[in-house]
Amino acid sequence: MSKKKKATKSSVKRIPKGPYEAELERLQVELVEMQQWVASVGARVLVIFEGRDAAGKGGAIKRVMQYLNPRHARVVALTKASKKERGQWYFQRYIERLPTKGEIVIMDRSWYNRAGVERVMGYCTDEQYEAFLRQVPTVEHLLIEDGIILIKYWFSVSDDEQQSRFLSRLEDPMRRWKLSPTDLESILRWEEYSRAKDAMFEATDTEESPWWTIESDDKRSARLNVISHLLSSIPYKHLELEKVSIPDRPDANGYKRPPVDQFKYVPDIAAALGAAKV
Repeated sequence: MSKKKKATKSSVKRIPKGPYEAELERLQVELVEMQQWVASVGARVLVIFEGRDAAGKGGAIKRVMQYLNPRHARVVALTKASKKERGQWYFQRYIERLPTKGEIVIMDRSWYNRAGVERVMGYCTDEQYEAFLRQVPTVEHLLIEDGIILIKYWFSVSDDEQQSRFLSRLEDPMRRWKLSPTDLESILRWEEYSRAKDAMFEATDTEESPWWTIESDDKRSARLNVISHLLSSIPYKHLELEKVSIPDRPDANGYKRPPVDQFKYVPDIAAALGAAKV
């Protein structure tokens, strides 16, 4: 009987939990302030998150979005292109999801799939790949010229840390879904992905639209660093909030609540758990 590989404890030196949570809270307050400015002035913000598999992009996006108003912020994480979409101009399905006035859009992977997984796994032709690299700088120039604030992040993780995270997911029933065949293939194709990333940077790391690398072996540090940089990249100003006063609740005016037994309630399993603890 073969033995299962066990996730080994990472040797990465991590920022302590206390200072991390305190700084994260401060930065998230600033994110809310920044979003209020974006909505107020009608700015359009597009943030692209790319990087290695298991590099911590999802956790960072979660912390960015955690307290933002979902009416003015959304995450775009597209699945495999449909047959109809494969017949379109490659950028078309991404263009349709760009931010409108007063909105922040975060792309959890983006059109750069073509320069990464599609290139390495052979999902696109050489001609499609080369056309993509030629077109990207022009497409991004047009977006910026039209007033979109475009920021691109690359999450970098070491091979040892990536392996540790994959093994950790294997043993976690709530994260097991994150292990796709493509993710596992990335272990065998580590150097191919490295070459693809280098070629992508060479063609698309422009002065107008640069790549910003996030070292993410320590997820906590990566989250703080990316949020701090995001805030510094948007020229927002603190707005004076309107004063709000919560009115006193008026006295009941003859209203009687219907009997409780007329309604259906979900079973109170929490009460049983609480009683067992006592």
